[in-house]
Amino acid sequence: MLSNITIGQYFPGTSFIHRLDPRTKILLTVMLIVCIFVSKGFMGFALIALFMLFCAKLSRISLKFIIRGLKPIAFIVSFTFILNLFLGAGTDVIWEWGVLSITKQGVRNAVYMAVRLVLLVTGTQLLTLTTSPIALTDGLERLFSPFKKIGFPAHELAMMMSIALRFIPTLIEETEKITKAQKARGADFESGNLLKRAKAMLPLLIPLFVGSFRRADDLAMAMEARCYRGGNGRTKMNPLTFAKIDLIAAGVFTALFAAIIVLNIFGIF
Repeated sequence: MLSNITIGQYFPGTSFIHRLDPRTKILLTVMLIVCIFVSKGFMGFALIALFMLFCAKLSRISLKFIIRGLKPIAFIVSFTFILNLFLGAGTDVIWEWGVLSITKQGVRNAVYMAVRLVLLVTGTQLLTLTTSPIALTDGLERLFSPFKKIGFPAHELAMMMSIALRFIPTLIEETEKITKAQKARGADFESGNLLKRAKAMLPLLIPLFVGSFRRADDLAMAMEARCYRGGNGRTKMNPLTFAKIDLIAAGVFTALFAAIIVLNIFGIF
């Protein structure tokens, strides 16, 4: 299951999506999230899904790989669906048993929430898979730089976010190694009730936390040895510049956003 987590991984490439400025990709991802929540019907969701498939095709990332990245959130999506299914308000009752009831409005809301979660994760995957951690750091820092005038730690925040994304695959790999080592010593993580499984996870969590703190200390010492003093006075090896492809991407996304608004105005759900 852990090997299916793709957020934080980066696939090098020279595709149209890879060559976009990281600031463009970050802003368009934020606007894509807005589109997902603004959309009021399945036509809008279908349009967004087609747009994501188009972006995945342009980035030359396998669709199977993206779908595999959705497996870790299957439980969250299912739980959200069931919760909205039984707790959704509505008057058109389909099924009722005691205090539990399912309405047409509840079914609609449950499906909407599940689809939104899947689209949100897919959009985030496309951002991290096509943007290196360094580019993400530079893009976030440049986007947050106007807030430095009011004391906002733009560089430090961007650095923390990029380091967190960078070490997600590393922590996953270390977790798998520890799990295999504990299973070889007779540990059982799958049988028993929920409390027993939680207790069985302690031999896994303790070495993982110890290794994480040790890695963080090594990283801090390495940055200190290289005279890292924050973002003041630092220059960039590859300065960020907007190009024509960024304008093209912005134009295509503007057309998508306009189409979502039109669908909402005319009630095409």
